[in-house]
Amino acid sequence: MARLEETLKQIQPLNKDIMDRAQQKIDLLSKPLGSLGYLENLCVQLAGIYESVSFNMEKKTVVAFAGDHGVYEEGVAADPQWITKAQIPNFASGICAVGTLAKYMKANVIAVDVGVNCEEKLEGVLDYKIRKGTSNIHKGPAMSREEAVKSIEIGIEVATKAIDEGSRVLAIGEMGIANTTPSSAIISVFANCDPKEVTGRGAGLTPEKVGHKANIIREAIALNTPNQEDAIDVLMKVGGFEIGAMAGAILGAAAYRVPVILDGFISYAAALLAKKLHEEAASYMIASHYSAEPGTVKALELLGLKAILHLDMRLGEGSGGILLFPLLDTANYLYENMATRAASKC
Repeated sequence: MARLEETLKQIQPLNKDIMDRAQQKIDLLSKPLGSLGYLENLCVQLAGIYESVSFNMEKKTVVAFAGDHGVYEEGVAADPQWITKAQIPNFASGICAVGTLAKYMKANVIAVDVGVNCEEKLEGVLDYKIRKGTSNIHKGPAMSREEAVKSIEIGIEVATKAIDEGSRVLAIGEMGIANTTPSSAIISVFANCDPKEVTGRGAGLTPEKVGHKANIIREAIALNTPNQEDAIDVLMKVGGFEIGAMAGAILGAAAYRVPVILDGFISYAAALLAKKLHEEAASYMIASHYSAEPGTVKALELLGLKAILHLDMRLGEGSGGILLFPLLDTANYLYENMATRAASKC
């Protein structure tokens, strides 16, 4: 708990003076005011994060956490659970979607086991296993409070280590069969809405199975009664180890003044936990895309964020988040290299 408390104390608001200076710089560029839209907003946000009108984002890293879920036994996922174990090493080897994209973009991928249902260590994957998956939330809490805190602190540790090694942008990702179920539960609790409003197909459920999944979530919330004012209680009652670790990575990035790109639905659930733990954490977040999961819009509304891309993606892994890496570079290149109104002959 000490590491979490210390990290929360370190998180500060964005530097508004620097943001004003960045906006003034943008407004002097040779273009109509505001005409680059969200690209301008990104540059101003990044300036406030880095506390510098000019900034270097050369080294970028995807941090992906993997864990399994006891609620899988309730028939809430279309795929077999062993896929978690089989797929997370592919993050490190670079042959899954996010790994392949990372190779193309010359970015780093850090894969972390926080709760995969296996005994052995996984090749190329950091071993931070808390235990072999959460408990079934349909029968009781997902984890103990101590385990919830530990998952968050693992995320903080991994993120801060990546930053210490030079990463200037982090994106978060995950792997965990059935993890849209706890994610929907978390969003439902914070939104104070019926689970059917935020529960979707996951990796490919039929409409009938989606209804079953929503019922399981509704009953899990009723059984466990998570306190929406206490993020750790929500994580403990209906969350997942990888979701807690993602929340921790967000907090670690915010404490070290590094932007963190959210991937999609599951990362938005983690982001809600992080924001509840520290309101200013949301200032360091950049939402990448509108996931095909129905709870995405509600989660983003609660976060006060707008996603940039509309790609109808629902893969996870960090695959949507990493697509923002070149967009950040493009925005920064325009910001640094466009002619000013005074210099332009247009």
